Amino acid sequence: MKQSKMLIPTLREMPSDAQVISHALLVRAGYVRQVSAGIYAYLPLANRVLEKFKNIMREEFEAIGAVELLAPALLTADLWKESGRYETYGADLYKLKNRDASDFILGPTHEETMTALVRNEITSYKKLPLNIYQIQPKYRDEKRPRYGLLRGREFIMKDGYSFHANYESLDETYQDYKQAYETIFTRAGLDFKGIIGDGGAMGGKDSQEFMAITPDRTDLSQWLILDKSIADISEIPDFVIKDIKQELSNWLIAGEDTIAYSDGSDYAANLEMASTEFVKPTAYTEQLELTKVATPDVKTIEEVSAFLDVPTEQTIKTLVYNADGEIVVVLLRGDDELNEVKLTNHLGADFVEPATEEETIKVFGATFGSLGPVGLPEDVKVIADRVVETIVNVTVGANEDGFHYQNANLDRDFKVTEFVDLRTAKEGEPAPDGGGHLKFARGIEIGHIFKLGTRYSESMGANVLDENGKAKPIIMGSYGIGVSRMLSAILEQFARINVEKTFKGDYKFSWSMNFPKGLAPYDVHVIPVNVKDETAVALSAEIVETLTKSGLQVLEDDRAERVGVKFADSDLIGLPVRVTVGKKAADRIVEVKIRATGDTLEVNVDDLAETLAILNQ
Repeated sequence: MKQSKMLIPTLREMPSDAQVISHALLVRAGYVRQVSAGIYAYLPLANRVLEKFKNIMREEFEAIGAVELLAPALLTADLWKESGRYETYGADLYKLKNRDASDFILGPTHEETMTALVRNEITSYKKLPLNIYQIQPKYRDEKRPRYGLLRGREFIMKDGYSFHANYESLDETYQDYKQAYETIFTRAGLDFKGIIGDGGAMGGKDSQEFMAITPDRTDLSQWLILDKSIADISEIPDFVIKDIKQELSNWLIAGEDTIAYSDGSDYAANLEMASTEFVKPTAYTEQLELTKVATPDVKTIEEVSAFLDVPTEQTIKTLVYNADGEIVVVLLRGDDELNEVKLTNHLGADFVEPATEEETIKVFGATFGSLGPVGLPEDVKVIADRVVETIVNVTVGANEDGFHYQNANLDRDFKVTEFVDLRTAKEGEPAPDGGGHLKFARGIEIGHIFKLGTRYSESMGANVLDENGKAKPIIMGSYGIGVSRMLSAILEQFARINVEKTFKGDYKFSWSMNFPKGLAPYDVHVIPVNVKDETAVALSAEIVETLTKSGLQVLEDDRAERVGVKFADSDLIGLPVRVTVGKKAADRIVEVKIRATGDTLEVNVDDLAETLAILNQ
């Protein structure tokens, strides 16, 4: 492909509205353009990357018996009303009416559609299991689109669905998808972790997320590509290193989730689901007498701790939530934070939100800041984090404004309906499997698999006759990959800073891309330095023909631009290999530059294809 025929609108400067480096580089390098807030056009280079990734997916899904189809993006709301999600999905759902005033939506996901298709076509267990998927745009009316492709209103997803007569079959397909996802992301060249995930609005029970790790900014060797004029990072002056570190810190570390993983085992989970090792203490502590004390104008745990001179871990935090209309009291140790996802999952509620002050006063007779578990009505559900069971002689609110109790004890002074893991895990705590301690990293969700069970088939009447002729709901799984956000995940991991030393001894640095080989839009960038040099132009054409015949995809920069512009654009575009046809064209010698390392070598054109084959091994 000749570059003069391509639409690659590179920019001299980073876009001013970008906050993460992936967004900035995708725009600056001419991969994407915003059409409206949260809605992007994927220009030719980006589209080639996406198609390569789609082909990787198709190969791996075919290997596990998944069949591709294409469902509509414009969906009748009737299906979502059947499942109940039309009312519960929230404001992100695009709702519209056609000319007949019938309700429609733009699909954010397709569980209902796929369930209806199978419900209408399959009636016997003998036709199961069935494993289908599609790749198409999805739509969510994000309130604040941001971070480029990471949080948009239109995005491309692969969503797959499996249908089964029994849970053993679902388990097999779930494991097939888990292995396929690991293979896909490995082939894409990503650093990723499969972690315990939350089903959220999808309604899944068992689920696993696949997260692309966002690297931190501490290891410069990961971020820098040194020009041949610089042998080692240690040669770069301190003031230049300082400027480079400042440039790195100018960009937010992308990733909507925090990953908690063990430094001594395979345990990894989304922070919303992460747990820690829990061991009940065996030592006996004498229970002291319950005492009511005045705490005027003292409301927060920190204020209580300071006023009464007690450690925060010797206090109990009392929270009040409304779960589908039921008031629920939640207890945590004072220095812990509630994990609302854990609470929501435990309650199995559609709506869980903090209770209002009016709702709280009805139960406690007091306002926020003086709440506690002592003397609550017996019909109030009290759920406590399991750590609360281990604390003796704690300080709690007295349910009277301006007062607290000291030396409150479980069972003697207050009751708990049930103990569950509700707290947010902290970095450095023991991993739940006892192997190592938790470390945190930022991550971008790129895939998610769910065991949906009968969540949709029951509500939508999707049944099959079993071997005894009895109607049973179909058992389902759901498997998603964020296709368009893969572009951002790749760039967050493969963005690089080129550092070079000028002839005058000055140091310059600039951002560039470093696409992994399997996803780069082209394999080789051929650059004739002077398009008026007939020998160089002819040799470039020969190189393109030879490399294309050898199976490589080649982009030739045939533009009548200055060589500096060509090299700058080449760095931005980020193809794995650059072949420069310059002054030695008459001798059939070209310069080959490996983008990942910055290494260069001179090669005779007759040996070029073989050399690149060796380098690509």
